[in-house]
Amino acid sequence: MHAIPIRLQPGDDLKQKLDRLAWESGWRAACVITCVGSLSVARLRFANQADITTIEGPLEILSLSGTIASFGGSHMHLCVSDSKGHVLGGHLKEGSLVRTTAEVVVGVLDGFAFHRELDPKTGYPELVVGPA
Repeated sequence: MHAIPIRLQPGDDLKQKLDRLAWESGWRAACVITCVGSLSVARLRFANQADITTIEGPLEILSLSGTIASFGGSHMHLCVSDSKGHVLGGHLKEGSLVRTTAEVVVGVLDGFAFHRELDPKTGYPELVVGPA
């Protein structure tokens, strides 16, 4: 594994930017090691919900975790807090916009390739890990 530090700029879409970097860089298998920063808006899908919830900021990024690949996309969870310290988390969706910065460290997993296949047990496209 090798690490890639990234700083996202104000206005960047957190999910779109990481997905685009994966595609452009050819990351076959990667993961988010750490992320701190702030968002002006977060878009999350909560557990067992079909709809996406929009949370207006300012918001602090407490954590971001997940898998990223150039083929099959990403699956990331985001945890944020508002100005009163209330915490929300869920599936990161497009439209989550960086407020001041997002300092992300991505780990690229050499020798592996991720893709997603529909799992009949869960009904969702789930991670499949294979050799690069």
